[in-house]
Formats: sequence, structure tokens, C-alpha cells
Amino acid sequence: MPASTTTTTAPAVLSAKALLLDMDGTIVNSDAVVERCWRDWAVSHGLDPEEALKVVHGRQGYATMAVLLPDRPMEVNLAENAEMLARETADTDGVVPVAGAPAFMAAIGGLPHALVTSADAALATARMTAAALPMPRVRVTAESVGASKPDPEGFLKGAAALGVEPADCIVFEDSAAGIAAGRAAGMRVIGVGPRAAAHGPTVHVPDLTFLDVTAGPDGSIHVTLRTERPDAPAR
Repeated sequence: MPASTTTTTAPAVLSAKALLLDMDGTIVNSDAVVERCWRDWAVSHGLDPEEALKVVHGRQGYATMAVLLPDRPMEVNLAENAEMLARETADTDGVVPVAGAPAFMAAIGGLPHALVTSADAALATARMTAAALPMPRVRVTAESVGASKPDPEGFLKGAAALGVEPADCIVFEDSAAGIAAGRAAGMRVIGVGPRAAAHGPTVHVPDLTFLDVTAGPDGSIHVTLRTERPDAPAR
């Protein structure tokens, strides 16, 4: 069953055996590239770019195209998705880490974690490199799955690769599709950033500066949620 949803202020600490990380919007801010590429695509197909941008985040490109042009043959979507991936991979202008991501990635470096992204391997490498973030050893990219988020396949494969039960994983996500995928996998979801709050994550943080990650003596991982930024002025 999907993980239950709570208010954004509780619990203060989540414990797990592994962490599963989305990339775009969660640890890497690639919004500038995504919006440039998808605005152009939407206009070229006679679509409202603002409406298109409401559904692009979190999905593989072909799945986004299928939502926006439901009557179009899938082979056309797949072909255009390949072109889109090539363009996005070549364009890293404005790709930066999400606030707190460098410290977060350093904190989890020795802990069980995996990247679970709708990007393919080339795009994931390009964006993680542009954001100067370490690439997780375990990663599930577009080539690894048969179904795009919101299907839970990617997160279930990430858990299996780490040898951890789904219920013992915490997902970090920013998009409606990604949050739905994590919940469908039976995992708790920490929603990161402004897009996440409206889509029912277990808890929500504005960015990764609001999290502390520590390891327990039994190998467990404890994620503590702050109510303020660590550098917030005293009241």
C-alpha cells in the first residue's frame, strides 16, 4: 500500500536503511534548461508552454509527450525524446546544485543510497558534473526501466539494488510524478522544493539545508527535519 501522508512538520526524524534520490529539482536545479527546451518544443507543436511545463517535471520525455499529445504514435514520441535528451545533455547553462545539496551528498557518501532519475545516463552525468555533485555508485536511469515515473519501477529497482526492503527506504523527490512513484512503491517521501508540497509527500522541506543526516550504530540512517535554515538569525 502507498505510504501514508502526514503534515509537513511531523515526524521530526525519519529513520531508514537506504535513501533514494531523484536528481532534477531535488539535488540538481536544472529548471532553466528544462524550461528552455520544453518551451521550444511546446511552441513548435502549437501547445501552451505554460501548460506544458505543468507536466514535464519528473517524467521521461516520451511520457510527457504522451500526456500532452495523447493521440500521437508512441514511436514519434520516442524519436523526439531522443532529440530532446541530446539537446538537454548539451545544454548545462544554469545547472546548479539545489541549496544544501553539496553538504547533503557529502553526509550520505558512506551510507546506502542510489540515484533514481528519469534522465538517461548521459544526461545524469552531464548535470551532476555541471552541479559539481558526486555521482552515486548505484543509479537507476531511464535505460534501466520499462516505465517512467509515476510508475514505481525505478524506486523498486533502486531498493533491490541496495538490498533493502521498500518500506525501509526514504525517497527524495520534487515532482508530482516522482512523489506518486515513491508512494506507489510503499516508501516514505521527503518532498523537496516548491513543487513538492502540493503533491502529498510524507513530509516537505523548502530545500536540502533543512535536513540533517546521521548514521546510527546499527547501520540505520536518521534524517532530521529542521523548521528553519541553520543560518537563520536568532529570534
